[in-house]
Amino acid sequence: MTTPITTTPTDNVEYSFTTTTTHQQEEVHDSKIQLNNDSAKSQHSNGESGSSSRRSIEKEAHREPTTKEGLMAIVKSSWINPLVIFIPFGIASHFVWSPTVTFVLNFIAIVPLAKLLGYATEDISLRIGEVLGGLLNASFGNAVELIVSIIALTKNLVIVVQASMLGSILSNLLLVLGMCFWFGGYRYKEQTFNVTAAQTSASLLFIATASLLLPAAFYGSSFGTASTATVNSDILIISRATSIILLVVYFAYLFFQFMEEAAIEERRPLHQSVGDGEDALEQQRQDNEDDEEVEYPQLPFWMSIALLLVITALVAVCAEFLVSAIESVVEQWHISETFVGLILLPIVGNAAEHVTAVTVAYKNKMDLALGVAVGSSMQIALLVTPLMVIIGWGINVDMSLYFNIYETAVMFIAVVMVNYLIMDGKSNWLEGLMLFAIYIIIAISFYYYPDNASGGLTSGGDNSTSSAITGPAMGSH
Repeated sequence: MTTPITTTPTDNVEYSFTTTTTHQQEEVHDSKIQLNNDSAKSQHSNGESGSSSRRSIEKEAHREPTTKEGLMAIVKSSWINPLVIFIPFGIASHFVWSPTVTFVLNFIAIVPLAKLLGYATEDISLRIGEVLGGLLNASFGNAVELIVSIIALTKNLVIVVQASMLGSILSNLLLVLGMCFWFGGYRYKEQTFNVTAAQTSASLLFIATASLLLPAAFYGSSFGTASTATVNSDILIISRATSIILLVVYFAYLFFQFMEEAAIEERRPLHQSVGDGEDALEQQRQDNEDDEEVEYPQLPFWMSIALLLVITALVAVCAEFLVSAIESVVEQWHISETFVGLILLPIVGNAAEHVTAVTVAYKNKMDLALGVAVGSSMQIALLVTPLMVIIGWGINVDMSLYFNIYETAVMFIAVVMVNYLIMDGKSNWLEGLMLFAIYIIIAISFYYYPDNASGGLTSGGDNSTSSAITGPAMGSH
């Protein structure tokens, strides 16, 4: 009788205790899982939102390069550095040898200088932050073209300045991009890229193209209905006002780009299933790639500043001697100033970018390749060209945005062609061949294009700048 009474409560107690313990263990287990998931999510979120900060801390913790390491980094920075041997010969040739030798030697000397200038700029950019670094790259990205153009402008060689601006745009859009598609397509059957970013730059090029079409259309519609002086004055006013607007658009684009990058960094998506093994491995792989992409300054800060100043000074000297020899070279080689500015000078200023773009395209980094090719064209069109108009305004040289109908048609064809080819986000070697073929055709046509060709009024003075490039007769005041 007593046994059931004694046994039953005991069994109930044991069962109750066991059940309670099991529920507690399950709750604890669930709590641990939840804590682990929350911790993983927190770490993932912190890792995503703080990846930029982590990279900044790693950069700060990186050991400062020594002077010896900096010198070795400069020497090893590019395979074209041995061409610096032409710098002293180019400078000396101005005082000793003929203008032709001076032109050729300084032409070659500027190529490695352009590469070193970009190297110094990138090294400084790693130290001063993304925004200031972007502005520095924007300022010195086309420093060679800027220096050559300013020197030519001071010598009233507006024909060379405008031809070099147009030539740089065509060179990047057709020659460089075509070679990127060709060499990349040679290694890969088909390559893809971010079509949105590429079309944004190409769309901005349409604005620059419109800024050249409108003065040409204005000149054509005003010809015969107004006096030459009135047309000259109106085109200058239109060009200067348009240049200011283009500069505003360019810096607005830079601001938009910086803000967009910051927004993308903040709203990176959070993986829903953090505990999943594949997601964890994927996240680890992405973190490893982020770590591998961290770049550190390779030069002491004082050395990078000194290199930037020295190279800029050398570029200015070589550019001065190069420009001073252009008129003699034109006479001796029987070529036009337009051809020199449109074909030869862009090769000097863009040689380093050409090599970089083709190299990264061959490695299947097409977004970077398009950023160099199309981005450089946009920078020339929206920054350097209007800046030349403003500088000419300041030094009393009448440079306008008027290009004759042939030149505006050439630029329009190039921009439309590039926009059409990049709209699908894919490229192959045949598209590269088409762009390269168009560039060669344009180069041949400009080789025979006379400097004194004019679609309207001709210059009545002895200014070496032809109305074919600058528009109606506009001399310096």
